[in-house]
Amino acid sequence: MRKFLSLVFGAALFAAGAANAEVNAQKAEDFIKQVTTEGIEEIINSDVSSEEKDARFAKLFNEYLDLDFIGRFVLGRYWKTSTPKQRTAFIDVYREMNIKTWSKRFDEFKGKTFIFKGTTASNSANQIFVNTEVPMEQGAPAKVVWRVKETDGKFKVVDIIIENVSLAITARNEYTAYIKKSPDGVDGLIANLRQKSQQ
Repeated sequence: MRKFLSLVFGAALFAAGAANAEVNAQKAEDFIKQVTTEGIEEIINSDVSSEEKDARFAKLFNEYLDLDFIGRFVLGRYWKTSTPKQRTAFIDVYREMNIKTWSKRFDEFKGKTFIFKGTTASNSANQIFVNTEVPMEQGAPAKVVWRVKETDGKFKVVDIIIENVSLAITARNEYTAYIKKSPDGVDGLIANLRQKSQQ
């Protein structure tokens, strides 16, 4: 389960910090409850074809995650030096790769229930952390913290911190290292992610 959580959100997601008083904590928690409920009840437990499950998951993923925001963050300093074409290509392939990863792995949440543990403040404007735990077959529950950003009254997930590890920062470190080593720079990363998304 822990391995699954790392895979599905590795893509995904923004830096840790410590809630902005402007963010409505209850609404942020209700938002994450909606995300987890829809993900489990309407996708995993639904008696539909795998193609329909993929379609439903893509809709949920695109609706509840701010992939543009996340993509800019994980590309790090290379976002500023990338061309508009490279930025668009990166966001597109980043989105595609993560949708496919979630769609294939999400069945592992079947029978699981997220336990909500309140919220924690963030130093970043318009952001808040929603704390949850996922019971495990063995050992202590896995701690999953959702970083939520509010814009014009709408909430989006911008990072997930699993067992104190920010998946957005992990992805940024991985991508930055890849770009440094690749002779094709950002284009090399895009090609690599596109290959992974097709596997």
